[in-house]
Amino acid sequence: QVPLVESGGGLVQPGGSLRLSCAAPGMRNIFYVMGWYRQAPGKQREMVATVNSIGSPVYSEVVKGRFTITRNSGENTAYLQMNDLQPEDTAVYYCVANERYWAQGTQVTVSS
Repeated sequence: QVPLVESGGGLVQPGGSLRLSCAAPGMRNIFYVMGWYRQAPGKQREMVATVNSIGSPVYSEVVKGRFTITRNSGENTAYLQMNDLQPEDTAVYYCVANERYWAQGTQVTVSS
């Protein structure tokens, strides 16, 4: 099991921003794709954004234009900048690598 280290969740007011980070310091091979999924209470897990090894991103329609995913070239490190957060973005966010390795999840709560 490859450990993914995730950080950056928390509580923010509507319209605010948060930045999530994810890294796999013990992994020598470069992941083809890294990204984030999220799961809100009572809802199915959904893809938020992914980025491949050459930096090409894919976004879900609900976050497009508000979230930006980036990745350090040649490294297993990725970031998710989340702007204009709304209450419906409240969920546990999971970093995923190659759709196989999952981080422990970090809570993002958007509330006034």
